[in-house]
Amino acid sequence: MTDLASEPEAIRAAVQERYGRAAREATMSCCGPTPVDVPFGIGLYNDAERDAIPAAAAVASLGCGNPTALAQLAPGEVVLDLGSGGGIDVLLSARRVAPDGMAYGLDMTPEMHALALRNQAETAITNADFLIGTIENIPLPDECVDVIISNCVVNLSADKHAVFREAFRVLRPTGRLAISDIVLRRPLPSAVAGLVAAWTGCIAGAMLESDLREALTQAGFVDSSIETTMVYDRTQLLSMAAALDPAQIPHDLDVEAALEALEGAVTSAFIRGTKPA
Repeated sequence: MTDLASEPEAIRAAVQERYGRAAREATMSCCGPTPVDVPFGIGLYNDAERDAIPAAAAVASLGCGNPTALAQLAPGEVVLDLGSGGGIDVLLSARRVAPDGMAYGLDMTPEMHALALRNQAETAITNADFLIGTIENIPLPDECVDVIISNCVVNLSADKHAVFREAFRVLRPTGRLAISDIVLRRPLPSAVAGLVAAWTGCIAGAMLESDLREALTQAGFVDSSIETTMVYDRTQLLSMAAALDPAQIPHDLDVEAALEALEGAVTSAFIRGTKPA
Protein backbone atom coordinates (compact mmCIF):
# COMPACT_ATOMS: atom_id res chain seq x y z
CA MET A 1 0.00 0.00 0.00
CA THR A 2 1.31 3.46 -0.90
CA ASP A 3 1.27 6.28 1.65
CA LEU A 4 -0.63 8.72 -0.54
CA ALA A 5 -0.44 11.71 1.75
CA SER A 6 3.36 11.78 1.64
CA GLU A 7 3.89 10.80 -2.01
CA PRO A 8 2.20 13.29 -4.36
CA GLU A 9 4.21 12.05 -7.33
CA ALA A 10 2.94 8.53 -6.72
CA ILE A 11 -0.61 9.88 -6.78
CA ARG A 12 0.01 11.75 -10.02
CA ALA A 13 1.56 8.70 -11.67
CA ALA A 14 -1.33 6.48 -10.59
CA VAL A 15 -3.90 8.97 -11.85
CA GLN A 16 -2.12 9.33 -15.19
CA GLU A 17 -1.91 5.57 -15.62
CA ARG A 18 -5.60 5.02 -14.89
CA TYR A 19 -6.87 7.83 -17.07
CA GLY A 20 -4.45 7.04 -19.86
CA ARG A 21 -5.84 3.51 -19.87
CA ALA A 22 -9.38 4.91 -19.88
CA ALA A 23 -8.57 7.01 -22.95
CA ARG A 24 -7.20 4.00 -24.79
CA GLU A 25 -10.25 1.93 -23.89
CA ALA A 26 -12.58 4.72 -25.02
CA THR A 27 -10.83 4.82 -28.37
CA MET A 28 -11.03 1.04 -28.80
CA SER A 29 -14.67 0.88 -27.79
CA CYS A 30 -15.64 3.29 -30.54
CA CYS A 31 -13.12 2.40 -33.23
CA GLY A 32 -12.25 -1.26 -32.68
CA PRO A 33 -13.39 -4.63 -31.40
CA THR A 34 -12.87 -4.14 -27.65
CA PRO A 35 -15.95 -2.70 -25.91
CA VAL A 36 -16.00 -1.09 -22.48
CA ASP A 37 -18.95 -0.42 -20.21
CA VAL A 38 -20.66 2.96 -20.51
CA PRO A 39 -19.42 4.86 -17.45
CA PHE A 40 -21.59 6.20 -14.66
CA GLY A 41 -20.82 9.85 -15.47
CA ILE A 42 -22.40 9.97 -18.91
CA GLY A 43 -25.80 9.18 -17.42
CA LEU A 44 -25.82 12.67 -15.91
CA TYR A 45 -26.11 14.27 -19.36
CA ASN A 46 -29.41 14.56 -21.22
CA ASP A 47 -30.06 13.03 -24.63
CA ALA A 48 -29.43 16.28 -26.51
CA GLU A 49 -26.05 16.72 -24.83
CA ARG A 50 -25.01 13.13 -25.53
CA ASP A 51 -26.09 13.42 -29.15
CA ALA A 52 -23.99 16.57 -29.58
CA ILE A 53 -20.66 14.89 -28.80
CA PRO A 54 -18.67 12.00 -30.31
CA ALA A 55 -19.20 8.54 -28.84
CA ALA A 56 -15.58 8.39 -27.64
CA ALA A 57 -16.10 11.53 -25.56
CA ALA A 58 -19.11 9.93 -23.91
CA VAL A 59 -17.27 6.69 -23.12
CA ALA A 60 -14.34 8.65 -21.66
CA SER A 61 -16.62 10.62 -19.35
CA LEU A 62 -15.52 9.60 -15.86
CA GLY A 63 -17.11 12.47 -13.97
CA CYS A 64 -19.59 12.65 -11.12
CA GLY A 65 -21.74 15.53 -12.35
CA ASN A 66 -22.62 17.80 -15.24
CA PRO A 67 -20.93 21.14 -14.56
CA THR A 68 -21.84 22.59 -17.95
CA ALA A 69 -25.52 22.46 -17.03
CA LEU A 70 -25.00 23.91 -13.56
CA ALA A 71 -22.49 26.66 -14.33
CA GLN A 72 -25.02 28.85 -16.16
CA LEU A 73 -22.63 29.65 -18.99
CA ALA A 74 -23.43 32.62 -21.21
CA PRO A 75 -22.43 33.51 -24.79
CA GLY A 76 -19.13 35.37 -24.93
CA GLU A 77 -17.64 33.92 -21.74
CA VAL A 78 -14.23 32.26 -21.47
CA VAL A 79 -14.40 28.87 -19.74
CA LEU A 80 -11.64 26.61 -18.40
CA ASP A 81 -12.22 22.93 -17.61
CA LEU A 82 -9.73 21.52 -15.09
CA GLY A 83 -8.97 17.90 -15.97
CA SER A 84 -10.84 17.95 -19.27
CA GLY A 85 -10.25 14.29 -20.20
CA GLY A 86 -11.83 13.35 -23.53
CA GLY A 87 -13.30 16.83 -23.86
CA ILE A 88 -17.01 16.30 -23.21
CA ASP A 89 -17.46 19.35 -20.96
CA VAL A 90 -15.20 21.57 -23.08
CA LEU A 91 -17.10 20.78 -26.26
CA LEU A 92 -20.48 21.31 -24.60
CA SER A 93 -19.23 24.54 -23.03
CA ALA A 94 -17.91 25.79 -26.36
CA ARG A 95 -21.40 25.47 -27.80
CA ARG A 96 -22.91 27.37 -24.86
CA VAL A 97 -20.48 30.31 -25.05
CA ALA A 98 -20.45 30.55 -28.87
CA PRO A 99 -20.06 32.46 -31.06
CA ASP A 100 -17.70 34.87 -29.30
CA GLY A 101 -16.74 32.84 -26.22
CA MET A 102 -13.90 30.35 -25.77
CA ALA A 103 -13.57 27.04 -23.94
CA TYR A 104 -10.21 25.72 -22.74
CA GLY A 105 -9.51 22.20 -21.52
CA LEU A 106 -6.51 21.32 -19.34
CA ASP A 107 -5.34 17.75 -18.76
CA MET A 108 -2.00 16.19 -17.78
CA THR A 109 -2.57 12.82 -19.51
CA PRO A 110 -1.23 12.71 -23.10
CA GLU A 111 -3.69 10.00 -24.14
CA MET A 112 -6.66 12.04 -22.94
CA HIS A 113 -5.29 15.15 -24.66
CA ALA A 114 -4.98 13.25 -27.94
CA LEU A 115 -8.50 11.83 -27.55
CA ALA A 116 -9.91 15.31 -26.88
CA LEU A 117 -8.30 16.67 -30.05
CA ARG A 118 -9.80 13.83 -32.08
CA ASN A 119 -13.21 14.48 -30.59
CA GLN A 120 -12.91 18.19 -31.33
CA ALA A 121 -12.00 17.47 -34.94
CA GLU A 122 -15.06 15.24 -35.27
CA THR A 123 -17.38 18.00 -34.03
CA ALA A 124 -15.68 20.77 -36.05
CA ILE A 125 -15.92 23.07 -33.02
CA THR A 126 -13.39 25.89 -33.43
CA ASN A 127 -13.84 27.93 -30.24
CA ALA A 128 -12.10 25.34 -28.04
CA ASP A 129 -8.46 24.71 -27.20
CA PHE A 130 -6.97 21.76 -25.31
CA LEU A 131 -3.84 22.30 -23.21
CA ILE A 132 -1.45 19.86 -21.55
CA GLY A 133 -0.47 20.64 -17.97
CA THR A 134 -1.41 20.16 -14.33
CA ILE A 135 -4.26 21.80 -12.50
CA GLU A 136 -1.83 22.83 -9.76
CA ASN A 137 0.07 24.98 -12.28
CA ILE A 138 -2.36 26.25 -14.90
CA PRO A 139 -0.57 27.37 -18.10
CA LEU A 140 -2.66 30.52 -18.55
CA PRO A 141 -2.05 34.16 -17.55
CA ASP A 142 -3.65 35.97 -14.63
CA GLU A 143 -7.28 37.04 -14.84
CA CYS A 144 -8.11 35.62 -18.27
CA VAL A 145 -11.05 33.30 -17.50
CA ASP A 146 -14.69 34.01 -16.59
CA VAL A 147 -15.71 30.55 -15.41
CA ILE A 148 -13.82 27.50 -14.17
CA ILE A 149 -15.53 24.13 -14.35
CA SER A 150 -14.31 20.64 -13.45
CA ASN A 151 -15.87 17.22 -13.26
CA CYS A 152 -14.65 14.94 -10.46
CA VAL A 153 -10.98 15.89 -10.90
CA VAL A 154 -9.93 18.22 -8.07
CA ASN A 155 -10.26 15.35 -5.58
CA LEU A 156 -7.51 13.53 -7.52
CA SER A 157 -4.95 16.24 -6.79
CA ALA A 158 -2.43 15.77 -3.99
CA ASP A 159 -2.41 19.56 -3.42
CA LYS A 160 -5.96 20.85 -3.60
CA HIS A 161 -5.02 24.16 -1.98
CA ALA A 162 -2.70 24.81 -4.94
CA VAL A 163 -5.54 23.99 -7.34
CA PHE A 164 -7.86 26.54 -5.73
CA ARG A 165 -5.10 29.18 -5.59
CA GLU A 166 -4.41 28.70 -9.30
CA ALA A 167 -8.12 28.79 -10.11
CA PHE A 168 -8.43 32.07 -8.21
CA ARG A 169 -5.39 33.49 -10.04
CA VAL A 170 -6.64 32.89 -13.56
CA LEU A 171 -10.20 34.02 -12.86
CA ARG A 172 -11.14 37.59 -13.68
CA PRO A 173 -12.67 39.71 -10.89
CA THR A 174 -16.26 38.51 -10.32
CA GLY A 175 -15.31 35.29 -12.12
CA ARG A 176 -16.79 32.11 -10.73
CA LEU A 177 -15.77 28.59 -9.83
CA ALA A 178 -18.47 26.02 -10.67
CA ILE A 179 -17.24 22.44 -10.30
CA SER A 180 -18.68 19.00 -9.67
CA ASP A 181 -16.71 16.75 -7.35
CA ILE A 182 -16.76 14.09 -4.67
CA VAL A 183 -17.15 15.40 -1.12
CA LEU A 184 -17.01 13.40 2.12
CA ARG A 185 -19.47 13.74 4.98
CA ARG A 186 -17.19 11.98 7.42
CA PRO A 187 -13.56 10.75 7.47
CA LEU A 188 -12.71 7.52 5.69
CA PRO A 189 -11.31 4.47 7.49
CA SER A 190 -7.53 4.25 7.10
CA ALA A 191 -7.78 0.95 5.18
CA VAL A 192 -9.62 2.77 2.39
CA ALA A 193 -7.95 6.18 2.60
CA GLY A 194 -4.52 4.70 1.89
CA LEU A 195 -5.39 2.87 -1.30
CA VAL A 196 -4.03 4.16 -4.59
CA ALA A 197 -6.91 2.37 -6.33
CA ALA A 198 -9.48 4.19 -4.24
CA TRP A 199 -7.67 7.50 -4.76
CA THR A 200 -7.73 7.21 -8.54
CA GLY A 201 -11.32 6.04 -8.29
CA CYS A 202 -12.43 9.42 -6.91
CA ILE A 203 -13.06 8.40 -3.29
CA ALA A 204 -9.97 8.48 -1.08
CA GLY A 205 -8.77 11.83 -2.43
CA ALA A 206 -12.02 13.63 -1.64
CA MET A 207 -12.10 16.35 1.02
CA LEU A 208 -14.40 16.63 4.00
CA GLU A 209 -17.03 19.29 3.40
CA SER A 210 -15.67 21.45 6.23
CA ASP A 211 -12.12 21.25 4.88
CA LEU A 212 -13.32 22.11 1.38
CA ARG A 213 -15.10 25.24 2.61
CA GLU A 214 -11.95 26.32 4.43
CA ALA A 215 -9.78 25.71 1.34
CA LEU A 216 -12.06 27.88 -0.80
CA THR A 217 -11.94 30.68 1.75
CA GLN A 218 -8.17 30.49 2.08
CA ALA A 219 -7.80 30.76 -1.70
CA GLY A 220 -9.84 33.99 -1.64
CA PHE A 221 -13.26 32.85 -2.86
CA VAL A 222 -16.40 34.39 -1.44
CA ASP A 223 -20.04 33.31 -1.49
CA SER A 224 -18.92 29.70 -1.61
CA SER A 225 -21.48 26.91 -1.44
CA ILE A 226 -21.53 23.11 -1.55
CA GLU A 227 -24.73 21.59 -2.87
CA THR A 228 -25.10 17.83 -2.53
CA THR A 229 -26.39 16.29 -5.75
CA MET A 230 -26.12 12.60 -4.82
CA VAL A 231 -25.38 10.46 -1.77
CA TYR A 232 -23.77 7.19 -2.85
CA ASP A 233 -25.50 4.02 -1.72
CA ARG A 234 -24.15 0.49 -1.71
CA THR A 235 -25.15 -0.26 -5.31
CA GLN A 236 -23.42 2.84 -6.66
CA LEU A 237 -20.30 2.20 -4.59
CA LEU A 238 -20.08 -1.33 -5.96
CA SER A 239 -20.41 0.05 -9.48
CA MET A 240 -17.52 2.45 -8.85
CA ALA A 241 -15.43 -0.29 -7.26
CA ALA A 242 -15.86 -2.47 -10.34
CA ALA A 243 -13.77 0.01 -12.31
CA LEU A 244 -10.77 -0.30 -9.95
CA ASP A 245 -7.66 -2.33 -10.69
CA PRO A 246 -7.91 -5.48 -8.53
CA ALA A 247 -4.10 -5.65 -8.36
CA GLN A 248 -4.06 -2.47 -6.27
CA ILE A 249 -6.56 -3.72 -3.69
CA PRO A 250 -4.99 -5.63 -0.76
CA HIS A 251 -6.13 -9.27 -0.63
CA ASP A 252 -6.93 -8.94 3.06
CA LEU A 253 -9.17 -5.89 2.68
CA ASP A 254 -12.54 -6.42 4.34
CA VAL A 255 -14.74 -5.31 1.45
CA GLU A 256 -17.97 -5.57 3.43
CA ALA A 257 -16.58 -3.38 6.22
CA ALA A 258 -15.27 -0.87 3.69
CA LEU A 259 -18.66 -0.64 1.98
CA GLU A 260 -20.40 -0.19 5.32
CA ALA A 261 -18.02 2.64 6.22
CA LEU A 262 -18.39 4.34 2.84
CA GLU A 263 -22.15 4.14 2.44
CA GLY A 264 -23.62 7.56 3.17
CA ALA A 265 -20.19 9.14 3.59
CA VAL A 266 -19.49 9.70 -0.11
CA THR A 267 -21.42 12.34 -2.02
CA SER A 268 -21.33 14.14 -5.33
CA ALA A 269 -21.65 17.89 -4.94
CA PHE A 270 -21.77 21.06 -6.97
CA ILE A 271 -19.24 23.52 -5.57
CA ARG A 272 -19.42 27.24 -6.22
CA GLY A 273 -17.24 30.20 -5.37
CA THR A 274 -16.77 33.76 -6.64
CA LYS A 275 -13.67 35.89 -7.02
CA PRO A 276 -14.35 39.31 -5.49
CA ALA A 277 -14.56 42.37 -7.71
